[in-house]
Formats: sequence, structure tokens, C-alpha cells
Amino acid sequence: MATIGAVTKKFYIETFGCQMNVHDSEKVIGTLVNLGYQQTESHDEAGLVFYNTCSIRDKAEQKVFNILAHYKKQAAAGKIFGVLGCVAQQEGERIFERAPHVSLVCGSASYTKLGDLIRQVEAGNRRVTGLSLDTDETFDTPFTRRDNPFRAYITIIEGCDKSCAYCVVPFTRGPERSRTSASVLEEARRLADSGYTEIQLLGQNVNSYKDPSTAGWDFATLLDAVGNVPGLRRVRFMTSHPRDFHKPIVDAISANPRLCNHVHLPVQSGSSRVLAAMQRQYNREQYLERISWIKNSNRQMSITTDLITGFPGESDKDFEETISLIDEVQFDALFIFKYSQRPNTPALSLPDQLTDDEKGRRLTILMERQRAIQIVRNARYVGEIEEALVEVYSTSNNQWIGRTCDNKTLNFSGPVGDAAIKPGSYQPVLVTRAGPNSLVGEWAPRA
Repeated sequence: MATIGAVTKKFYIETFGCQMNVHDSEKVIGTLVNLGYQQTESHDEAGLVFYNTCSIRDKAEQKVFNILAHYKKQAAAGKIFGVLGCVAQQEGERIFERAPHVSLVCGSASYTKLGDLIRQVEAGNRRVTGLSLDTDETFDTPFTRRDNPFRAYITIIEGCDKSCAYCVVPFTRGPERSRTSASVLEEARRLADSGYTEIQLLGQNVNSYKDPSTAGWDFATLLDAVGNVPGLRRVRFMTSHPRDFHKPIVDAISANPRLCNHVHLPVQSGSSRVLAAMQRQYNREQYLERISWIKNSNRQMSITTDLITGFPGESDKDFEETISLIDEVQFDALFIFKYSQRPNTPALSLPDQLTDDEKGRRLTILMERQRAIQIVRNARYVGEIEEALVEVYSTSNNQWIGRTCDNKTLNFSGPVGDAAIKPGSYQPVLVTRAGPNSLVGEWAPRA
């Protein structure tokens, strides 16, 4: 096998963060395989070790540096380390100072150049960087290795122009830039022709999509067009920004059965005062207007959201308004994060920073409140037949694991080894039980 110095040409990659990072890792893997590398699941076997990083929260960033410190001695044996993604873009060449055994630092906007950067490392250069936010070639990564045979991601927009007071994305991913609608549809058709039946459209603010071509499509038009690609059964999208979430998006979902009936719409706070301090560009009433569009559509849709607890200056009254928002909307799932100070963000200089204990106390209250809501919400499915996209068979509980159109995890009993049920197939399941986080059922084959 080819070697990098004395080390076999195998690579290991660990991914932190969101779906966009997961998809970015698919691009990195494809590039490395094209260069003759072989992926391994063993850190110790690898000659090249990559960490694709997230910097949304301080803990995610610190975890990466702790891992790098732990494996520092292996660099002396010829192992090469690379830091990719948001921490790479945020920290830049400072990573070489904090972790001198790192040889490559590369942000997501430079993945199209990753092959050339790795060749520099192979040639012996131990301080290689790809940190430009020049966006002309962002979407043109020529090699993508997709490990899931029936579900695929397509990035349609990169970066962010919203400048929320707590967020580092504009500094790590750059400004918003969209792909042409023609290139998105071409990739969707290619994936469908290869057997993929579910596609998820990705972007930091996916619904802020603006077609740069003469077609000039908005997100609702593109979403509907992808939903009409022959061979696809489900189309999802993540993540939406409320400011750019317009009613035609709901209308498209209502009219096109291939578009999944699930909307993730991060609110971050139920207080208009806090939303203004966060620079979110909408208030509580405007957010609830968008929720009303979803709830009044002709399809029942699940609604999920993100919340930040303990933002600087969040008073008891502000927190109570967030609780009341949860009670009013009745979200199907809630992803709650304690406010984390991030470099270069306006919130760093805000007064009245809350203690970590108080942030944790509020987080616990929200989680307990939401758990009770999810128990009631999920109980509605008992007795119904839901279509599940089968993902895997779990030997730990002897059940198949699937996912419904509205993004509910559905564990169900059914035959194993029968050609009727296999990963990637769509199966009717009678829901018999419901918990706060998932549904349980029995295979209900069609007559």
C-alpha cells in the first residue's frame, strides 16, 4: 500500500456538528478516495487524521482541541493531522500554535482545493492552509462519497448574511451564496437515477435561497421542482430562518405530496425583546404568524425548533415568554442550547451575562415542559398507520428502525430476512405505542 513517509495511506475522519458538516465530510471522503486513500474506522491505523469541526458552541470547539492534545505523541510517528470546517476557519493559523502537530487547516469554502492541499502535505509541507472565503467554486467539489444508499444531502446555499448577535457562521462560512437551480436539479436527478429516494436540501438558511441564474427561482419554486424529480419519494430541507420563511413555502408543501410534512423553524427565544438583542430580524408575533400558516395548511405538519437559554440580559419575564411560546405552539421537538460566548460576535460585549448554573436551570425547565408536550403530541399517532422509511435493524431490541414523513422515529416489529423489509424500503406500520421521543409499532403489510 502507498505510504506517507512511514505511515500507510489510510485516513480517519471524525465529524462534529450539523448536517452540513456531515455532507462536507462526504465531499472530503470522496476527494481522499480519489487520491488513493483508504478510509478506516480506526484512528490508530490511519496515516492521515481529519477532524471536521463545529464552532457553534464553545464545548464543541474545546472537544476538538482536547482530542488533538490526546493524540499529539502519534504525530512523532509520522501520523498527519488536519483540522477542517468551522473551527479551522475561525482559528486559522492560530491552530498551528495551539496544536503544533497539526499540518493542515482548511475551511469549508476551500474543499474544492483539498486535493492540492493534501498533495502539499504529502510533499512534506507541515503548515498548509485553505482559508479563503472566495466563493466562486464553493459548490464544485468534484468527488463526493455517499455512505447512505437511499438518503442524500444536497447543499443549495452556503454562508449567512443575517449576523445574529451570538453566531459565528458569517465568520466561518462566509456570506450567503446560492447554487443555480439547474445545478441543484441536475444533482437531484443524478441521485434519483442512482437509486436515492430521499433528498435533504441543506443550507445555513436554506429558505434564503436565491437562484443566481436567469431563472431567478426562489426557495419555494426550487423545493417544488426537486419534489417533482422522477424517482424521489421524499424531499426535506434544513434549516430555515423565520425572516425568509414565506407562505409560498407552506403552499408548496401542501400541494406536493413528495415534500415532507415537517418544518424546522428555529425561534431561539419567545421574547421579542431578546429577539431584538439577538438581531434575529423578526419578533414573536411575526414568528407566530408563520406558525399559523403551517398549522392552517391542508396537511398536518410536524414543527420543530431551536432555543437558546440564558442569552445575555434574558430576564425572568423573557424566560416566561419563551415558556408561553412553547405552550402555544406545541412543538413536536425542541433543541435547546445554553448560550455560549463565541469570538467575534456582538453578544460578547453585552452586559448581564447569566451564570452557567442559571442557564442550566432554565434549560432543565424547558426540557421538562417540552417532554410533557411531546408525550401528548406523539400519543395522537397510536392506532394510525404510518409509512416508515426503513433505516436499519436493531439487534439490541429486535426491531426495525424507520422514520416517518414528518420526521418521527418509528421502531417496529417485522420479519427479518424477508425480502419485503429491507433498509431503504418504505413500509406501512401500525403505531401501537408512543413515548416522548419515538413511536413503536407493528408491520402492517398491505393486502
